[in-house]
Amino acid sequence: MAGYRAEDDYDYLFKVVLIGDSGVGKSNLLSRFTRNEFSLESKSTIGVEFATKSLTVDSKIVVSVLAMTKGLNISRPVDKPCSTVEFYRKKKVYRAITSAYYRGAVGALLVYDVTRHSTFENVERWLKELRDHTDPNIVVMLVGNKSDLRHLVAVSTEDGKSFAEKESLYYMETSALESTNVDNAFAEVLTQIYHVVSRKAMENGENGNGNVPSIGEKIDIGKEVSDVKKAGCCSS
Repeated sequence: MAGYRAEDDYDYLFKVVLIGDSGVGKSNLLSRFTRNEFSLESKSTIGVEFATKSLTVDSKIVVSVLAMTKGLNISRPVDKPCSTVEFYRKKKVYRAITSAYYRGAVGALLVYDVTRHSTFENVERWLKELRDHTDPNIVVMLVGNKSDLRHLVAVSTEDGKSFAEKESLYYMETSALESTNVDNAFAEVLTQIYHVVSRKAMENGENGNGNVPSIGEKIDIGKEVSDVKKAGCCSS
């Protein structure tokens, strides 16, 4: 059939991570974008969730592999009294989980809850961790979620934009509940990643940057999940 493309026929495949404090709405942002679903009963469960979705950018088929931690703050320091051996064991586990989670990511949505100022205060720590474990060219979108709760807003749009400008991030306010700007946020990140990759391809020749999954390359989602599980997963 003319114009038909197989389901696994794509031009680019990009891994994008969702990061931010627990309860900011990462799970519902992911489900709204990939399945157009929202759940008020969403519960945190330990683990890492993966989802995929494709879209067209400049007539190219771009597949996004979206990764999100559920019920596990991968950057949380060890905050309970423990022996020296246990302390270093936990630090090793967190380092291993973090490394596996961020591996191969070329984009990120850094999410905070506009009704909880503490989640905005922690954005700087999340950003540092992201930059410590990813390529300097990673595309980052700062997302102020739950904009539908206008009467409870604790972080102004101006504060969000100011931080984003200071750190050279893209910025958008979203509502997974009302489906406001959710598609726009993901699409903007993926479009900007595509532009970065396109520029690198032009600079380096047709093969582009070997570090970025491109035509014919695949991210093994099963291996990604396996690596995180092997690293260990704990909530205390």
